[in-house]
Formats: sequence, structure tokens, C-alpha cells
Amino acid sequence: MPYQILIFEDNSRLRQSLEMLLNDEANFYVAASFPDCDNADKQVEKYNADIVVMDIDMPGIGGIAGVKKIKNTNPDVKVIMHTMFDDDNRIFDSICSGADGYMLKNTSPLQLINALQEVMTGGVPMSPFVAQKVFQHFRQSKIEAEQFDLTAREKEILELLVKGNSYKMIANKCGITIDTVKKHLQNIYHKLHVNCGTEAVAKALRHKIVNPE
Repeated sequence: MPYQILIFEDNSRLRQSLEMLLNDEANFYVAASFPDCDNADKQVEKYNADIVVMDIDMPGIGGIAGVKKIKNTNPDVKVIMHTMFDDDNRIFDSICSGADGYMLKNTSPLQLINALQEVMTGGVPMSPFVAQKVFQHFRQSKIEAEQFDLTAREKEILELLVKGNSYKMIANKCGITIDTVKKHLQNIYHKLHVNCGTEAVAKALRHKIVNPE
């Protein structure tokens, strides 16, 4: 059964193009699309959405506030930002609001499709340029890392998560099972005082817990 997708994009031509692109994929079905996200939380519930593709600069509350509304009521719904903005503030605000990925609009159709597939397997996809900017920003930050007492293995797994790897990819790279990956992540979340992978990534970046290079 294909994943149900909602699109929030005020550019009508781009919105239609995204619908056509994603509806051509067997794994996806665009249930609805909207020019703003003022009622995003209710629309996600109405259409039983699995994934949201969210623009940032839209009329009304805008995409970052839209992510918050969705995550407050539907925390399991995956939200990927799809935007032209690559500045540090919007990237970080989106992640802190609960976004599960951040893709620029110059991303190729194939990369966007791969990002949507990746986010449903536990990954945190980001356009390469966005990831570079995020890592550069936090490397240069003067915020000192907190001591979270992570083991070497936990730091390795957290670093792979920050780089956008899915549970399966982490398991393959570390030579362990997916269940073991999940157990390590549970310990990581406990030590970081977070509830999910998105919050862990945001905290890892903010406090420079791992080396993203």
C-alpha cells in the first residue's frame, strides 16, 4: 500500500509538478495538496497522511510553524521541508520544530523521491549543501559540548544518524542487527534526554556531540 502524502506549497505550478512526480511512483500517493498550512494538523488527520512535503515561505503561519502544528498532534507523521532557503536559522528552526528532513528545491526529482523513501526507514535526509552548512555552522559555534557520557559505539551510531543513515544502513555499516541499532538508539535518547531521532540529531548538532565530517 503506497504512503499517503500531503503537499503544502503555495506555488501552484510546482505543487502540480510534485503531485505528478510522486503519483508516478508506486510507493507514493498524493492524497491532497494545499497552498498554505494553516490547518495542516487537521488535514494530516483527515487524510491519514504518512509523509508531508512542506514549503517554508507560504501565506499564513508558514512552514516552520506548520511543522510544529503537525508534530504536536501527529508526531509519527514524517515531514520533509522542501524549500529554496538554505540559511542557518531556517534550517535549525525547522529541525527544532520537528522536521525529519530538509531538501532544497533545486534537488533532482530522483533525490527527492529517495529522500521520501529514506525518511520512512528512519533516515534524516538533507540536501548535501544543507548538511554542509549545518555542520559548518555548528563547528564554528562557540557552544561547548555537554558531557552526555556516550560510549564510542553510541557516538558512532549517532554520527551515522546525523548523516542521514537509516536503521538498516547503520546496521550494515556497524556490522550489527537492526534490533541492536534500536537498542543503542534507545540508550542514546535516554542519555541525551530526547524522545526521537529528530531531536537527537538537533541536539547532536547544537552541542557538537559528534564529528559530522
